[in-house]
Amino acid sequence: MTDAPPVATRGLVKRYGEIVAVNGVDLTVEPGDVFGYLGPNGAGKTTLLRMLLGLIRPTAGSAELFGRNPIVEGARALDGVAGFVEGPRFYPYLSGRKNLRLLADYDDGHSRSRIDEVLELVELRDRAKDRVGGYSHGMRQRLGIAASLLRQPRLLLLDEPTTGLDPAGMRDMRDLVRRLAREGITILLSSHLLYEVEELCNRVAIIRKGSIVYAGPLGDLLATATTGYRLRATEPERAHLLALAHSGIDQTVLVDSELRFKADDSAVAALTIALGQARIGITTLVHETASLEELFLGLTGGESSDHDREAVA
Repeated sequence: MTDAPPVATRGLVKRYGEIVAVNGVDLTVEPGDVFGYLGPNGAGKTTLLRMLLGLIRPTAGSAELFGRNPIVEGARALDGVAGFVEGPRFYPYLSGRKNLRLLADYDDGHSRSRIDEVLELVELRDRAKDRVGGYSHGMRQRLGIAASLLRQPRLLLLDEPTTGLDPAGMRDMRDLVRRLAREGITILLSSHLLYEVEELCNRVAIIRKGSIVYAGPLGDLLATATTGYRLRATEPERAHLLALAHSGIDQTVLVDSELRFKADDSAVAALTIALGQARIGITTLVHETASLEELFLGLTGGESSDHDREAVA
């Protein structure tokens, strides 16, 4: 059990009548990962997180946390696991500290001793005596992470932790996730914000209509991106003809006096030398790589990564 990965699903399926919310998902999150789980609206992200936490029962397949199945073992399977799905909930008439005390008492007697520590970590110690009803959305999100950290988790599940935050709040939340990852906590992060995943995650899974269309290192996914160049020259027509005749320069087109082509580094270097020898001046040469957003849209058939909130029975 101790060698089991933090998250492992095999053939995981969830159906609601004729609707297949999750369709045969195989997913593995390794220790130390900051794992991004991406998908368009309604793709099944939140449904999968609910199954991982034992909140809903799979139709087929298995979901295990550190080798334990929450449907079979109940709360024991959540030892070392914390987080929130669809936003944390608190008693608004109680202070942040009292909310944490209540949660600590539900969990175990040792969690109370960590309240000051986790409030400090999420930068809420100065507001701990204030009622949660007066907290901003970002403060409630940070309090949710503080509540999760009371248990000293080895695995943290975060469902859209920056949703609804202003730019400063989003930055603070990203910084917090980085700090937690540096402390060795494995993090499974469901997000519709592609730049956030690109900044934070080392591995990702992309889900479309309940099925995984990519799972693996983020770097490997980005390496599949097509690269190209945009070139502006003093004589675009001559530059175009020279590029067409040059070895290693592919998919060459001239658009609005801008030459666009694909090539490797050596072919580009040779082309610039050839342009200089032909006395054609280069005014702009830009290397372009497909972004994570473009790769995402390609994998999901052009569906946007809007916020995922499935309505389930």
